[in-house]
Amino acid sequence: MSTSIRLGTRRSALAQAQSGHVAVALEKVTGRRVELVPITSEGDTNRASLSEIGGMGIFATRLREALLAGECDFLVHSLKDLPTAVPAGLVIAATPAREDARDVVITRDGTPLHLLAPGSRIGTGAPRRMAQVRRRAPHAEVVDLRGNVDSRLQRVASGELDAVILAAAGLSRLGGESPLHRDVTAPLHREDLGLGEWPTAPGQGSLAVETRADADPELLAALGALDDERTRLAITVERAILEGLDAGCQAPMAAHAAITGDEVRVRTVVYAPDGAQRIGLDVTEVLNGGYIRRNGSGNGADAADGADPMHAARALGLTLARRLLDQGAADLVSREHSS
Repeated sequence: MSTSIRLGTRRSALAQAQSGHVAVALEKVTGRRVELVPITSEGDTNRASLSEIGGMGIFATRLREALLAGECDFLVHSLKDLPTAVPAGLVIAATPAREDARDVVITRDGTPLHLLAPGSRIGTGAPRRMAQVRRRAPHAEVVDLRGNVDSRLQRVASGELDAVILAAAGLSRLGGESPLHRDVTAPLHREDLGLGEWPTAPGQGSLAVETRADADPELLAALGALDDERTRLAITVERAILEGLDAGCQAPMAAHAAITGDEVRVRTVVYAPDGAQRIGLDVTEVLNGGYIRRNGSGNGADAADGADPMHAARALGLTLARRLLDQGAADLVSREHSS
């Protein structure tokens, strides 16, 4: 490896903050300096609604082009923004330990989302969150929203919006740089939304560390040291559900896998865009010696002895996607290839 390792990152404060966390961890592993290389993606320049421009990796495509062109040595993505298919020549070398996967509601006075007054204006740009807001607060007005965390919170503080929905992990990674920890024009309040009633996007709270498949073996090994196996197992289940639905990473669907002891509990829901309908599953599977098997059946999701647990996790996710489709999920979402 060269003296410094180049980490390609979007220019937003959040992207650079999360890249910075990975950079510090990699510097500890390698003893080498990690240099942030700012790259502008389509998602940073196209201000159209996410529901209009779709979820086909608008935040990742330009970064991946830069990686393949040798402009940087590796990337750090928010996993929830990443298409399920990895392009030829690239590899997800690590998924560090997951942050808080929940969504949070930010308001001026601390009123819970479901108690906001009729006509309250709630900002979010994600179709999944839009559908969930329409279910939780049907008398509110959903405002399609883009912009960084600062601008979103300022719109609440100023009174332009009554609430915004954000990812808890993003606020955590911003740390002291989070607008919640700085002076704003009005005090703001946070409501954490439980994953049982408000599951979030596949991979939310997780990062993906991506590099070229032919990268220096020393770099691949160093990045691999950042991987958290339990996180990778959980997000493999979640993203396989998204893959099986073939709906794109901005679809109005949620999936969250939680591992406790030898079990994985998966909550997954597909929503109609207007929130009027939903189809969901809440399934617990047993982890037997590191492999997933059908709870109570004794037959593995991948029954072969010695099977790769990640393969078994993906098989479970695809099975759950088929169950959702069998129950009518295809009628609720516009299916598109998420590769």
